[in-house]
Amino acid sequence: MAEDIHKMTQTSYDPKDVKEQSILYFGGDDLAANVWMNKYALRNGEDILELSPDMMHRRLAREFARIESAYPNPMSEDEIYELLKDFKYIVPQGSPMSGIGNDYQVVSLSNCFVIGNNGNSDSYGGILKIDQEQVQLMKRRGGVGHDLSHIRPEGSPVKNSALTSTGIVPFMERYSNTTREVAQGGRRGALMLSISIKHPDSENFIDAKLREGKITGANVSVKITDEFMDCVINDKPFIQQYPIDSDTPSVTKEIDARALWNKIIENAWSVAEPGVLFWDTIIRESVADSYSDYGFRTVSTNPCGEIPLCPYDSCRLMAINLYSYVKKPFTSKASFDFELFSKHVQKGQRLMDDLIDLELEKIEKILQKINSDPEDEEIKRVEKNLWLNIKMKCLEGRRTGFGITAEGDMLAALGLKYGSEEAINFSVEVQRTLALSAYRSSVTMAQERGSFPLYDCEREDSNPFVQRIASVDPFLYEDMKKYGRRNIALLTIAPTGTVSICTQTTSGIEPVFMVNYKCRMRLNPNDKDTVGKRLVQDTNGDYFEEYNVFHHKFVEWLKVSGYNVDEVMNMGDEELKDIISKSPYHGATAYDIDWVSKVRMQGAIQKWVDHSISVTVNIPKDTTKEMVSKIYQTAWESGCKGCTIYRDGSRDGVLVSNNDSKKASDSTMFKENNAPKRPKKLEADIVRFQNDKESWIAVVGIYQNHP
Repeated sequence: MAEDIHKMTQTSYDPKDVKEQSILYFGGDDLAANVWMNKYALRNGEDILELSPDMMHRRLAREFARIESAYPNPMSEDEIYELLKDFKYIVPQGSPMSGIGNDYQVVSLSNCFVIGNNGNSDSYGGILKIDQEQVQLMKRRGGVGHDLSHIRPEGSPVKNSALTSTGIVPFMERYSNTTREVAQGGRRGALMLSISIKHPDSENFIDAKLREGKITGANVSVKITDEFMDCVINDKPFIQQYPIDSDTPSVTKEIDARALWNKIIENAWSVAEPGVLFWDTIIRESVADSYSDYGFRTVSTNPCGEIPLCPYDSCRLMAINLYSYVKKPFTSKASFDFELFSKHVQKGQRLMDDLIDLELEKIEKILQKINSDPEDEEIKRVEKNLWLNIKMKCLEGRRTGFGITAEGDMLAALGLKYGSEEAINFSVEVQRTLALSAYRSSVTMAQERGSFPLYDCEREDSNPFVQRIASVDPFLYEDMKKYGRRNIALLTIAPTGTVSICTQTTSGIEPVFMVNYKCRMRLNPNDKDTVGKRLVQDTNGDYFEEYNVFHHKFVEWLKVSGYNVDEVMNMGDEELKDIISKSPYHGATAYDIDWVSKVRMQGAIQKWVDHSISVTVNIPKDTTKEMVSKIYQTAWESGCKGCTIYRDGSRDGVLVSNNDSKKASDSTMFKENNAPKRPKKLEADIVRFQNDKESWIAVVGIYQNHP
C-alpha cells in the first residue's frame, strides 16, 4: 500500500528542467547530462520522475537500506547514500541504476545472462528454445551470451527432409537478427556468440562477419584451447571434432592450426572480430566451476566477455571509482588511500549481495507478470521456465560482479604512466587489495547471513585463485573454510561504458582514449527526444549523436597545473599537443601506449579477478597483422582470459578521432543552384527505415512555393 501511495505522489518533471538541472549537476557536461537523463533517470512512460542524479542516488540508497534492515549490522540509508553520491565511490551499472526502485517497468536488475540447454540439444527444438529465451531476456534489458558448439557442423546428416545440416552460420544470423529486433528503451540488445576452436565449423564462424550487413547484432568470440595455441606456436596440425567433448566423435578433421590462427588475426585486423577467449585458462581459474556438477559449468560469456557464466546464471555489475581514492591528485604529494579503499570495498560487496535480494524481488514480479498474462500456458512455458531457472541459479550461487573504473585516471593522478612496469605493479596491488577486501566481506556476510548453499571448501581447495588468497592472507582463507562465503564468485572488470561518462573518468581498466575526441551516443531515431538533433549513421543503420569531448581529468590537471582552461580548449592543434606533452596523459592514451604491455598488465591484474576482464586494445590504422598476432599470443601467455582488438577505421566506432571524423553535414551539403528559396523551417514527420538493407530517410509533409 505504501508503495502504491509513493508511486501516486511522485512528481513528473519538464524535460527542459531535468536537462538544465542535470547539466548543472555535472558541471556543464552536456554529454553526461544527456546520458543520465536518457538512460538512468526514473521514468513512467514518457514522464521523467527524477530531476537530477541526486534523486536517483536517494532512490538507490533507500532500496539498499531496506534490504540491509533485514540483516545484522545494517548500513543506514545515509551511509549508503554517501557511498553513491556524485558517482564518487560506489557506482551501480546500467540495469541496477535504472531498475532499482523502479516500479514502472517489469525488468531485471541483471546486466548479463548466459543461456544454454542441458546435454545434447542439437535440434531445431533446442535451437529455437534458445532463440526465444534470448528474446525474453533482452526485452527485460539483459545482455545475453550463448555458445554454438553444440550445433552439428555443415554437411552432417540429419533425420529430416533437409538430409544434411546447414551448419553454424545460418543460426548465427538468426540470433543476430533477433537481437536487432528487440528494442530496450531506446537501445538494442547485446549478444555474445561463441564457438570452440575444436568445432569443425569454427572457420565458417570466424568468417561470418566479413559479409557486410550480416550478423550486425552480435559480438563473436572463439574459445581457444591451450592445445590449439601449442599447435600454432610449434606449427603442428590440430584435430577438430564433433561433438567437441566426445571420446567417440562422429566427425574428426585435421587442420593447419597456424593457418586458422592467421585467419583469426586477419579478420580481427580487418573488422575487429572475432575476439578470443582463452577457454582453458577460464575453466582452470574459475571458482564457480568447482561446482560444475551442480550446474555451474561455464559455457560462454556475457556480450563484453567479462563474466563467464553457466547456463541460466546472471550477473549484476557495480564498480568502485579508483580516482576518488587518490589524495592530492596530479601533485608531487599524490597518494592512494588504501585504508578508505578497503573499507569501501567491503561495504560495496555488501551492496552487491543486497542487489541479489533486490533482483530476486524483480524475478518474482516478472513471474507474476507471466502468470497474469492471458495467454495460454503452453505459450508462456519457455519464458516461465527460463525465469525459474534464473531464480534457482541466483539463490544457489549468489554471484556478484564487483569491479573498478577509472584505472587510467588513477594512474595519471599518481604520476604513473599507463602500461609501465611501475604502473602495472601498482595496479596489481590495488586489485589484490580489492579482491582480499571483497572476499573478506563475503566471509563476514556468511557469518551474518549464511553462505551460498553449495559452499564446500574441499571442492575449491585446488583452485588457483583461492590458493592465491591462501598464500597472501592465510587468516582470511582459514575463516573462509570455517564460515564459508556468501557468494560463489565476486569480481570482474567491465567496460563501464556510459557509466564512466557519468563518473567523468576513464572507463574500466582502460587508459584514456584521447585527451580530445568525439564521442557518439546511440539513439533511437524515432524517439521524441531525438527531434531536432543532428545524427550520424553507421554502416549498420544505427544512429548516434556526436559530442566534442575534452577528457575531464585532463581538465583537472590543467587547473592544478595553473593553466587557463578556456584558453587551452581554444588552442590550435600544435599548441594543444605541446600542453598535452607536459601532462601525465602524454604517451598514455589508447593509441600511444605499448599494446603488448597493456595485455601483460591485463594478465597480471587478472590473477586477482575471479571472473574476467573486458579490455579492447585500440591500435592505429597502420598496425600490422603481425603485431595483432603478437598481442593475442602475449595475452594468452600472460594469463588473460580473453582479448579483443580494435584497429582504427576497421569499423564504425563510438569514440572517434576529431581528425578522422566525418561530419554528418559532409554528405548532405547542397551545391549552388537556382531552386526556389526554401523556408527556414519545414513542418514534417521524419521516418527512418531500412529498405533492402539500405538506410532510408523519408520526410513526410506538404510544401507549396508561392512567388
